[in-house]
Amino acid sequence: MPRFYARRRLSVAAAATALISSVALFNAPTASAALPTPVSGATARSYLASLTVATEDRTGYNRDLFPHWITQSGTCNTREVVLKRDGTNVQQDSSCAATSGSWYSPYDGATWSAASDLDIDHLVPLAEAWDSGADSWTTSRRQSFANDLTRPQLIAVTDNVNQAKGDQDPATWMPSRTAYRCTYVRAWVQVKYYYGLSVDSAEKSALTNHLASC
Repeated sequence: MPRFYARRRLSVAAAATALISSVALFNAPTASAALPTPVSGATARSYLASLTVATEDRTGYNRDLFPHWITQSGTCNTREVVLKRDGTNVQQDSSCAATSGSWYSPYDGATWSAASDLDIDHLVPLAEAWDSGADSWTTSRRQSFANDLTRPQLIAVTDNVNQAKGDQDPATWMPSRTAYRCTYVRAWVQVKYYYGLSVDSAEKSALTNHLASC
């Protein structure tokens, strides 16, 4: 059963309110992230076999070289679009900020009722992309990568889980929920294949091992 959380830093009064809210959440539909469906395991294995294996190089990396959370429509930026897509009963204010809703984080099985507890994860991190080929891209292509709503590249997850992942690849980090790992590696390979990014040897080995059971 997924774990349910209120905001982590609470006063005594707020904690009581949060407890009541969390009880209500047990009776509500569970939110489920709507990451675009990745390619099949067989297709991912085929894609992985075609990826270039190369040593990573982070020389010159700067997160600002990947313009992210750009305006998608009206007042809605990429973060707010993903929060709306991945949540249940999401309400937004006039600036498109999510004011209420329920979000399930498939990485760790937690469900949240405050958008502030969610990060939008770049499934293939920006630094990882830089290391594996994005250093030669135009700024426009890096912007497209950082705001890609079509490929399985952006997903709302628990903020501290995303921060713990950082810029790691599947050789050193995988979602704690084993049930999600097949989806995760299929998505990882699809994104790298679409953007023509390389993999390093440890990363390819980890992906090969995980995909073997997908």
